Amino acid sequence: MKRKHLFFLLLAINTLNFYAQNPNKVEEKFKTLPFGSIKPSGWIKKQMQKDIDGFVGNLDKIVPSLINDPIYSAGRLHKNSKAKDLGNQKEGDAAGDEQYKWWNSETQSNWWDGYIRNVLLLNDKAGLKKVQKHIREVLNSQDKDGYIGIYDQDLRYHFNSENGELWSKATLFRGLLAYYEFSKDTKVWSALLRAVDNVMLNYPIGQSSPFSSGTAFNGGVSHGLTFTDVLDKMYQLTSDTKYTDYALFLYQDFCKTYQSEKDVQLQNILNPAFKLQSHGVHTYEHLRPLIVAAYASNNREIQQALDVYIHRIEHATTLTGGAIGDEWIAERMANATTTGYEYCSLQELVDSYSVLLQKQGDAKTAEKIETIFYNAAQGSRNPNHSCIAYLKTDNSYEMEGTKNGEIEPDRKQIRYKYSPAHQDVAVCCNPNAGRITPYFIEKAWMKENDSALVNLLLMPNVIQTTLQNQKVTIETITDFPYANTFTYVIKNPQRSQFKIKIRKPTWAIEIVCNQRYFVENDCLVFEVNANNSTTIELEFKANVEIKEDVNKEKYFSYGAMFYAKSIDALELTGKTYYKQFTDISYKPIENTRFQYIEEHNARFNAGKIMVHAKNKNTNQIETITLIPFGKTILRQVSF
Repeated sequence: MKRKHLFFLLLAINTLNFYAQNPNKVEEKFKTLPFGSIKPSGWIKKQMQKDIDGFVGNLDKIVPSLINDPIYSAGRLHKNSKAKDLGNQKEGDAAGDEQYKWWNSETQSNWWDGYIRNVLLLNDKAGLKKVQKHIREVLNSQDKDGYIGIYDQDLRYHFNSENGELWSKATLFRGLLAYYEFSKDTKVWSALLRAVDNVMLNYPIGQSSPFSSGTAFNGGVSHGLTFTDVLDKMYQLTSDTKYTDYALFLYQDFCKTYQSEKDVQLQNILNPAFKLQSHGVHTYEHLRPLIVAAYASNNREIQQALDVYIHRIEHATTLTGGAIGDEWIAERMANATTTGYEYCSLQELVDSYSVLLQKQGDAKTAEKIETIFYNAAQGSRNPNHSCIAYLKTDNSYEMEGTKNGEIEPDRKQIRYKYSPAHQDVAVCCNPNAGRITPYFIEKAWMKENDSALVNLLLMPNVIQTTLQNQKVTIETITDFPYANTFTYVIKNPQRSQFKIKIRKPTWAIEIVCNQRYFVENDCLVFEVNANNSTTIELEFKANVEIKEDVNKEKYFSYGAMFYAKSIDALELTGKTYYKQFTDISYKPIENTRFQYIEEHNARFNAGKIMVHAKNKNTNQIETITLIPFGKTILRQVSF
C-alpha cells in the first residue's frame, strides 16, 4: 500500500510540475453560452424537425445492430473479441479488422450526440424520454474507478496497435456534455469529471504516450486526438487549466509518435514542402486540437503552425466550402469537378472553424462557417428525401456511385449516391449529418463580456441568456440566407444596458437599418438602453458576384449563397432499410455543359440568377437559370 501511495504522490508532483511549466494560457476572444441557450427558429427549425422525423431520428431503426450494440457495457472489447460484420463492403480499406472492432462506438455515439442535441433544441418530448434512458444506461456502465469506455480490464489503456480508446470516449462524452449543459444534471457532471480524471490518471502527463501504437495504420488512434474537444469544453465549464494543459500534452505526444494521419503533426506543418495528404476527416477535425494547443500555451511554433494549417485547408476547399475528402486529400488542390468532399468532413470543418471563431473572434471565420453550412452541406442533402450524399462534388453530373463517371482502377466506388445510412460504406456520414445543424447553431451568439452579445453567425434563432445577472431574450426573425433582411426582437424586462454586435458580411454593399449603430471590427454595434423591448430592423443589400477559384473557373453568388444550373435526372431507388428509408441514385437525362462569357449580364430576381452563357454543344449563347446551390441534386456550378 505504501508503494501505491508513493506512486500517486509522485504522479501528482509530476503533473503539478507540468502545469507550472505552462502558466501562460492565451486569452480567448469570446465566451460560449451553455448549450441550449440558442434555439432554432424559422426554416432551420423546420429542417431539423424533418431530420428528426427522418433518418436522424430513426437511424436506430435503420441500422439497429450498429446503434444498439452494447459496446460500452456488456459488449466491451477484450483480447479475444472478433471484428464485427458491419454490413459494409471493404474494397480499398486502409486497415485490417482492428478498426471494425471499435467502429460501432463512433457510429452510435456520434448519432447519439446529434440526436441528443436535436431533441433538446426542438423540445421533442418523445425523443427526450429516449435520451434520458440512454443517459441512465451510460451512467450505469461506469466502473467504480470512473472508467467509461469500450474496453474490458485486459485491454484498456494498454495498447501497442490500432485502438479506439480515446476516440470512443470523445464521441460519447461530447453528447453527455451537451446534455449536462442543457439540463444541469449533477449526476452527469459527476460522471464526466470522474471519467476524464480516469483518462488523465491512466495516461499521465510525462509518464505515458497515449498515441504510441506501432507503425501500422492507426485511424482510430488518430481520431482519438479529438478527445481535446472534451478537454476544451471542460475548461470552458470550469476555467481549470488542467484540462487545456492535458490537451497540449496530447497534441505534443501525437506529434512525436508514428501516425498514419499525420497532416497536423507540428514537424509536418512547419515543413514548407509538406502538402496535406491524409484522410480528409482527420485533417479537418485535427484543426481543433491544434487550436486548443495554440491557446493552451504561448508556444510560438504552435501559433505559427496554426496559421499555416488554416492556409493549407483553404487551398483544399472549393468556393462552396467543400473540403477535399474523397477520401484522402492526396496533396491535391480543390477542384469543382474532380475533388469530392465527405459529409463528415463538412461537419468536422464547421466544428473546427467554430472553435477558432470562439477563440480568435475573426469575422472572416464566421463567413467560412456560413459558406460550408449554407452551400456545401445543404448541397449534399437530398432536397426531396431524407438522405444525404456520402461524397459529393461541386459540379455534380451524376450520382450513380462514381465521381462524375470516373472509374477508380483499384476500387469499386459507391459513395456518390444518396442514402439514409450508407451502410455499404460506413455509417459515419449520416450520424455527422445529425450533428452539423446543432453545432452550427451553438456558436451563433457568444459573449464578449458581461455587457456585450456578439452575433457572428446569421440565421433564424432565439437566444435566452443573462447579462449582468439579468435575463435577456432576442429573437432573430429572418429567412437568411434566402433573404437578407433581419428583425431582432429584444426583450429586456429588467431594463439593463448592454451592446449587441452583429457581423457585417463582406458581400454587403449597403446597410439599411432603423436604429443607430457604429462599425467596429466588421460588426455593427448597437447600444441597447434601458427599454423593456427594442426592435432592430436590418437589411444587407447585395449584388450578384462572380468569384474565381484556383483553377480559373467562375462561380456566381448572391449574398451568402452560390447558385447553380440544375440538371434534370432520372431518380433510381436502391436498397430499402426501413419503411420509406431507401438508397437513391440519379442518372442525368441531358448532358449539356455551359461556358462562362464576359457578357454574362447576370441579374438576380425572385431568388434566382439569370445569366448568359455559351452552350458547349452548340456554341450558342443561351440564357440559363441558376438556383440556390443547396436546392440542387445534379448541377453545374462552375463555368
